[in-house]
Amino acid sequence: MQLITIEQREMIVEQKTRSILIMHLSIFILLIFSFGFSSAQTKLWTTAYYAGWMQGQNNNGHLPAHDIDFSAVTHIIHFAVIPNSDGTLDTAANTITESNSLELISLAHKHGVKVLISIGGWNSGDGFRGAASLLNLTSFISNLISLVTTRGYDGIDIDWEPLGSADAVLYIALITSLRTALNTLSDETLLTTANGSQAEIISQVFPLFDQINLMTYDLSGAWPGWVTWHNSPLHNGGYQFPCCPGSFLPSTDSHVNDFIAAGIPASKLGIGIDFYGYVWNGGNGTTTGGVTKPRQTWTSDPWVQGNVPYYTIMQDYYQPQYYNWDDAAKASYLSIDNSGSTNDKFISYD
Repeated sequence: MQLITIEQREMIVEQKTRSILIMHLSIFILLIFSFGFSSAQTKLWTTAYYAGWMQGQNNNGHLPAHDIDFSAVTHIIHFAVIPNSDGTLDTAANTITESNSLELISLAHKHGVKVLISIGGWNSGDGFRGAASLLNLTSFISNLISLVTTRGYDGIDIDWEPLGSADAVLYIALITSLRTALNTLSDETLLTTANGSQAEIISQVFPLFDQINLMTYDLSGAWPGWVTWHNSPLHNGGYQFPCCPGSFLPSTDSHVNDFIAAGIPASKLGIGIDFYGYVWNGGNGTTTGGVTKPRQTWTSDPWVQGNVPYYTIMQDYYQPQYYNWDDAAKASYLSIDNSGSTNDKFISYD
């Protein structure tokens, strides 16, 4: 059986709209505890993505800006402005209005928290390729700088998704030009990025970033050759795919190691924690009938509902008797073994 890799998954899963697009906040924490750095050597950060449509007029009513606990974070990334292929910016798609920017920035600054504007998101690759082309790069950079200065953001986050190996030249040109332009504003203007793969590309420009935040989530699915697995496990516990000896299940740890192996220092890296989960449903042929726990194989495919917000899991699924902790993966999950396999559920969440 052929195993579908994480990299292939990023290109073929059509239903994925973007990891961050359905959440309240997604947190990135500086990867420092595992590699022996001290706070004297590098600054700690806790960066949260904040979806623009969750605040102000027309929001979903779950997290207006004044309800954010600013004491919990050092940086907030306002998500997200969409790059158009001609170098212009779409601020309307995700409700990044001037009033929403002002509200968030003024509240954050009162608490000593910096606010960056995110550019991109899932399926933004075509827009970036056109905007970063030789024809449009200068105007694209000018539009980004204008957005930062007119609205008062403290920097820019580049979220080019999906980023493929063929994008290396354009990506490097964009980051290099953008860093130069941001430095003309202030040497304290921040440049960050969110990445799930392509460590080799990032390694060529890592000194230009203040933070490289790894999307260490969306790490599983009901694909050929797979097993039930966590959305965002810290470790793989040494477990391998049954079909493919030597191929280990994905984990935060393995993603981090890929970036360090590419020459990027751990002090530049943050690990991602999302506030949503994946609900695996039904299937057949597991040890419990349907899917109910990690590392199960199946004979009939389960179906997976991705990007289920944390509050939905707590409201609709959580009961104390369902809770389990996978100590090998260092991950929590709910195990629901109902009568018959159709209604069985394995819910991985963070």
